[in-house]
Amino acid sequence: MLLALLICLYLGVTLGLGLLAQRRVKNARDFMLAGQQLPLFMVVTTSFATWFASETLLGVPAKVLEGGLAETVEDPYGAGFGLVLVGMFFASRLYRLRLLTIGDFYRRRYGQGIEVFASTVICLSYLGWVAAQITALGLVLEVLTQGFLSTADGMVVGTVVVLIYTALGGMWSIALADLFQMTVMVLGLTVIAVLAGQSAGGAEAVWAEAQHRDLLRFFPEGDVTAWLAWIAAAITLMIGSIPQQDVFQRVMAARDERTARLGPIIGGSAYMAFAAVPIFLGVAAMMVVPSAETLLAEDGEQLIPTLVLTTMPLALQVLFFGALLSAIMSTASATLLAPTTTLVENILMNVVPAVAQHRLRVLRWTLVFFALAVLIYARAMEGTPIYDLVGKAYQFPVVGAFWPLALGLYWAKASRKGALCSIGAGLGVWGLLEFTAYGLVMPSVLGGFLAGGLGMVLGSLRWPSTAPLPGASPQA
Repeated sequence: MLLALLICLYLGVTLGLGLLAQRRVKNARDFMLAGQQLPLFMVVTTSFATWFASETLLGVPAKVLEGGLAETVEDPYGAGFGLVLVGMFFASRLYRLRLLTIGDFYRRRYGQGIEVFASTVICLSYLGWVAAQITALGLVLEVLTQGFLSTADGMVVGTVVVLIYTALGGMWSIALADLFQMTVMVLGLTVIAVLAGQSAGGAEAVWAEAQHRDLLRFFPEGDVTAWLAWIAAAITLMIGSIPQQDVFQRVMAARDERTARLGPIIGGSAYMAFAAVPIFLGVAAMMVVPSAETLLAEDGEQLIPTLVLTTMPLALQVLFFGALLSAIMSTASATLLAPTTTLVENILMNVVPAVAQHRLRVLRWTLVFFALAVLIYARAMEGTPIYDLVGKAYQFPVVGAFWPLALGLYWAKASRKGALCSIGAGLGVWGLLEFTAYGLVMPSVLGGFLAGGLGMVLGSLRWPSTAPLPGASPQA
C-alpha cells in the first residue's frame, strides 16, 4: 500500500500544477492556447508527452514481441513522423493565420458547412484515443491498489483527476503538467531500462535476443497485400494526426513562428527515439520474467508492469508507475481539451451563437460533458487492446479531413466543392472497404485516403476557388 500512497502523492502534485496554472487563465484564448506564450522547451515537452502515452509504454512492446518492429509502423514511428511533418509543412502557415482551432481554418477556407463537418470528424476521432488512456488509468489503479479499486472504478477516479486539473488551467495546466510528467517519464524509464538490461545480461544480450526472435524486421515480408496493409498502418497516425486539434494547440500555443515550427519537429523526433526504451524493456522482460511467454499470450500489455513489480525495488516501482501515469495523464488531458475546444468553437457556437458571451464557462462545462462521454465509451469498449483503440480512432481524419487542410494551405484552386468531393469520396470508399469483403484486398483507410485526394483534386479543378491562398506570406 506504500506504493499506492506514493502514487496518490504524485497525483496530488499534478492537481497542484492545475491550481497554479489557473492563475494564468484570464480568458478563452489563455484556456485554449496558453495565451500563445509557450517557449520552445515547453512546446517540445508537451508535444513529446502527449504522444508518449499508454499505448507507447504498454502496447508497443507487446506488438513488437508479437510481430517485430513492422507492427509498430503506426505508432510510434508513424505518429512521431506525423509531428515532424506538421513542423516542416504546416506549423508556420497555420501560425500566421492566428486561429483558435483547426476548425477555424476550414471555415475561413471553405465556409461554415465544411467547418462543422470536419470538426465533427475530428471530435469523433478523439473518443478512441481518450478512451484508451482512461482504460489504461483504470488498469494501473487496479494494480496499484491490489484490486481494492476495480478497473471500472479506476477509470472513474482517473477521469476525475485528469478532468479537474485540465478544467482548472486548460492548456496552461497541460503545458506545466507535461513538463513535470516528461521529466518523470524520461528519468524513471531510463533508470529502469538500465537495471532491466543488467538483469538480462547486458544490452548486448537483449539485442541478441531481439535478433534471435526476429524482432528487428521493420518492413513487411510477403505479397502486395502485406505491403498495402503496412502502408495503411503507416499513414493512419502519420496523416491522421496532422488535422488534429491537440497538435494544432501545441503549434498555436508557441510564442513565435519559429517555436511553432521547431517544437513539433524536435518533439516528434525525440518521441521516435525514446520509444526504443519500452521496446527494450519488453525484450528484457521476456528474458527475466519466468511467466513472460504466458503473459504475452494472454495479455502482452501486462508484461512490463510485471517485470517492474517482480524484479525492481520499491523506489523503482514508484518511478515506473509515476512514469506510466505521466504518460497516460499527459495524453488524456490533451485529448480531452482538444475536442472540447473544437466542439465549442466550431460546432456549438454555430448552433447557439450566444455561447460566445460565456465562452470560458462553456468550455469548462463542455470538458465535463466530453469526459463523461469518453468514460461511458471506455466502459463499453473495455477489453479492447489499447493500441487498437488508438489506431481505429485516427482513420476518420485521414479520410475526411487531411486533404482539405493540406491542399487548402498549398493550392490556390482548392475549393469548397472540392472539399465536399474529398470528404464524400474519402468516407464513401472507406465505408465500402471497411464493411465489405473488398477490404481484404485494399485496406479501408488507404483506399479512403487515395479517394479523398482524388476527389479534392478533381472537384477543385472542376469548381476552382478564386479566394487568396491563406498563410502563404510571412508574418508581419
